[in-house]
Amino acid sequence: MTVDLRDRDYEKISHLVYEQCGINLHAGKKELVKARLSKRLREGNFNSFADYYRYVTTEEGTEELISMIDSISTNLTYFFREDKHFKKLSGIFSTIKTSAQPPSQLKIWSAGCSTGEEPYTLAITARECFPEGAVDVRIAATDISTRVLKTAMEGIYSNERLENVPPALVKRYFQKGTGNWSGYCRVKRGIQDMVRFSRFNLMEAPSRDFVFDVIFCRNVMIYFDKQTQGALVNRFYNCLRDGGYFFVGHSESLTGLNHRFNYIEPSVYRK
Repeated sequence: MTVDLRDRDYEKISHLVYEQCGINLHAGKKELVKARLSKRLREGNFNSFADYYRYVTTEEGTEELISMIDSISTNLTYFFREDKHFKKLSGIFSTIKTSAQPPSQLKIWSAGCSTGEEPYTLAITARECFPEGAVDVRIAATDISTRVLKTAMEGIYSNERLENVPPALVKRYFQKGTGNWSGYCRVKRGIQDMVRFSRFNLMEAPSRDFVFDVIFCRNVMIYFDKQTQGALVNRFYNCLRDGGYFFVGHSESLTGLNHRFNYIEPSVYRK
């Protein structure tokens, strides 16, 4: 049975999603929301979206609220997406490596890491520049969706997700599956150990230990309105060390936002 999503229920759900995670769901997203939440209604035996909304706004429905946000916020990604960023990062790493006093540790934040392809690509890029043990590179990978984080922590992907990875890197950093796992690859342990995954809501204030040399937040802010984008960008600024780099998606820009970053090139900024 298909349950109709009435406009007033969609408005309530949209407002709740905005309050919880800053995602701005306009009218054009109604069918997407209906499709993604209909399964939640069926599994929870809810008769209407109104009943579902009432439940997720109670203390009892806290876990289901997280599942609702999971369903709406999940996006498809792949390794070396927007690869110009990783080439830029390699150049930054090379400059660091040849400096008079290279740091003993570098910290990178993959904000909105989805199913993990971005932070693992960051780890591979770092390992290609810094041999194991040369510089301690640590990557914090966060997302609001517990479901995508589970996939990310497993580190197992279909071969289609690796289409942009050069064969030499696939050989170096992935284990090919056999038998029942034919057609899949697992990220090797050395790369997995460089990444720490955790759930984090970008609408929250980061803790004081969230201080990084590089922050990637790509193709995330497009879901937020200008006010939310501005607040988020300034939180990122406060989380960067002086001289640190901030990357956004190729289709994103800080134009029109009140921020303190220095523009370097399209989608790349520096503190």
